[in-house]
Amino acid sequence: MTQNADRTTLTDRAAEPAPGWAEQPARPSTGRLIGVDLARGLAVFGMYAAHVGPDPAQGGFVGHLMELAHGRASALFAFLAGFSIMLITGRRTPKTGRAGRQAVAKVVIRAVILLVLGTLLTMSGTPVEVILAFYGLYFLLVLPLYRLRALPLAIIAAAGALVLPQVLYVVQHILVNHEPGALLTWPADTGGVVSLLFSGSYPALTWIPFVIAGMAVARLDLAAAVVRTRLALTGAALAVLGYGGSWLALHLVPGALTRLGESGWGDWAKGGSGSGMGSGGFGGGTGGSAASAWWSDTWGYPTGDTPYGLLVASPHSETTLSVLGNTGVALLVLIGCLAAVDAFPRFHRLVKPVIAVGSMSLTAYLFHIAGIHVLGIEELPGSPLHVLLGFLVAVTVFAAVWARFFRRGPLEWLLGKATKPAELVR
Repeated sequence: MTQNADRTTLTDRAAEPAPGWAEQPARPSTGRLIGVDLARGLAVFGMYAAHVGPDPAQGGFVGHLMELAHGRASALFAFLAGFSIMLITGRRTPKTGRAGRQAVAKVVIRAVILLVLGTLLTMSGTPVEVILAFYGLYFLLVLPLYRLRALPLAIIAAAGALVLPQVLYVVQHILVNHEPGALLTWPADTGGVVSLLFSGSYPALTWIPFVIAGMAVARLDLAAAVVRTRLALTGAALAVLGYGGSWLALHLVPGALTRLGESGWGDWAKGGSGSGMGSGGFGGGTGGSAASAWWSDTWGYPTGDTPYGLLVASPHSETTLSVLGNTGVALLVLIGCLAAVDAFPRFHRLVKPVIAVGSMSLTAYLFHIAGIHVLGIEELPGSPLHVLLGFLVAVTVFAAVWARFFRRGPLEWLLGKATKPAELVR
């Protein structure tokens, strides 16, 4: 089922295996790739929880469990997007010559399809804040970096995390006072390029560090125990630095919590209708205290009316601390999945259905959008727990059955066919 080497791309299963794949030991390489699909499957489950799960603002065990998915699932997807780009263009060694040009063409075709599909879904009026168009833009923006080694990529990702959130803060202030031209916001129902880059739920300016970090990790020898250990320690350090640093800043910087509380951000969470993959809108919630802004969106969503907002690390605050924390979580999830699949054969067999979901994540994504439309769900999140469980069971059963008979998910197969023209590149 998932033993095929090409099953690790994010939106299709047609990516070529990395050079030298056949010479690598069978079990570690298979486990390594299956671990990526497992991480992606968990991200799908987190996305479902963020959209059709109970409102995190309800508190309690279930509320806190739902909140863990908000923002962090989408960050994991973006992180794995970088992994996918490297699988297509040559994971350990970048493809060159004609093969390299064809790989670049495949990435561009995928990006354009995702841009168009995401835009159309957004224009359809779905209550989900569709990530696909943003995702396509990420592909295009980071593609010029695909030849770089792991260290330069890691440095660029770190620099982006440190600088770009501050740039976004300035740009968003400019946009408040200066209406962008119609061309930059076309189609009007989507916000256009301005939304994709700056004002949307997943602005590229602060989300591409996740993608570049994933590219850097993909360059490494993930079969090596020492590499996995270092990545796990790095992930833990980033999570502590991001979330712990935010907690310290909010409590130690004079007036931070007071100013954030006065800004009215907490009121944003009251009575709104939520959005995609853990955006900050918790419909019907009561709003949380600003003291929870170091890890949770339940307190509200940043409006940018005070620079103290740069101290929070809530998943959709678009701050340096949130990018660091979310990247750390993504690293820990990926390394945990890789290690668990390799070390525990019984665990591998147990999670095969989740791996199947991860192997067809584009299909799973559209599956849940269609389900939300059919059921007439308008308040996201806010559905009872049994609705979430129904979605999870449905997509898992579908993916497991489909994977028994077909190598790729239905939409992954179509996307693979759509990239065939790339083979004409000389």
